[in-house]
Amino acid sequence: MIVFKYFFKVLNKCKAPIIMFTAILVFFGGFNLQTNETNTNFVASKPDILIINEDEEIGVTKNLVDYIKKNSTIKDIKNNEEAISDALFYRDVNYIIYIPKNYREDFLNGKNPKIEIKATGDYQSSIYQGETNSEEELINKINSTLDKQVEIELTSSLDTNSLSRATFFYNFANYSILAGCVYVITLIISSFKEKNIKKRTIVSSMNYKKYNRALLLSNAVLAIALWAFYVIVSVILIKDAMFTMHGLYYILNSFIFTICALSIALLIGNLVSNKNAINGIVNVVALGSSFLCGAFVPAEWLPDVVLKIAHILPSYWYIQTNEALKTMEVFNIETVKPILINMGVVVLFTIGFVIVNNVITSKKRKIG
Repeated sequence: MIVFKYFFKVLNKCKAPIIMFTAILVFFGGFNLQTNETNTNFVASKPDILIINEDEEIGVTKNLVDYIKKNSTIKDIKNNEEAISDALFYRDVNYIIYIPKNYREDFLNGKNPKIEIKATGDYQSSIYQGETNSEEELINKINSTLDKQVEIELTSSLDTNSLSRATFFYNFANYSILAGCVYVITLIISSFKEKNIKKRTIVSSMNYKKYNRALLLSNAVLAIALWAFYVIVSVILIKDAMFTMHGLYYILNSFIFTICALSIALLIGNLVSNKNAINGIVNVVALGSSFLCGAFVPAEWLPDVVLKIAHILPSYWYIQTNEALKTMEVFNIETVKPILINMGVVVLFTIGFVIVNNVITSKKRKIG
């Protein structure tokens, strides 16, 4: 009870950093969540195309041009190489189609003329040519084939936008949870190291394991309260994703990571005595691991060597679980197994930090 009482007394003095790190998460998380709207519908789009026709616009050639116009947006650009190159470079057009001179005549004579498409290579056009000698019948057969519509069926109803937002929020929470726990808990433990408090602890009948458990539980109250607040914020901002099986795993994953962050904070708190060094430690631990492991920058953009180094940090495994959840369509033994392994690795990190913390505390008490 003495440990708890003094803990909350010190905690009251550390309200500012807790509010600051929470505000950072809410601001950046909320800002990102407003950038996209959920959309699970397929919408066909028409490319922007420039046609450079050097043939007469009659017969087969006219039919080809009409089809392209029907299924694309035709751009009117000056016919010179500089203007064409600029149009491609600035994405004013997606394709430039070159219909060669005598295309119609060569096509009807079975010469298999080539249509040049800028930047993508060559296409050949020889459909039905060998089946008829009538150009009108040939055009009718081509049009009959081209008029066939493909039915698009979405086989997945996965709300990828909501899940991407949830992944961003919980990835960014890596920083807020680590920074909040390390900063505040380290400050609190530093206060417990003050001369008078330390002497009372050493001369008391409480052994170091019991003392560590009391300190761990009191700090756990803070860490879990912080985690619960972030979960509530995520439910408010991303309710579509959070009231699903995906949301349950996001919450479970963040809880396991919060406990790990708590053990890291306790270990650092026992190693560091200088309160002035805490800001630097927060930057190294929270910011460093967030950048290395993909909390701020997507992991696929990071160099392989960085990701290999990130494997030694619990943040990497936490973020990898979030990324896996973003694309998970079904939950079964096979699909859930990788994320359970990731969570298990984080649990092992936590156990390791707790053991090291107990050893360090024991030795320091003996020395004291």
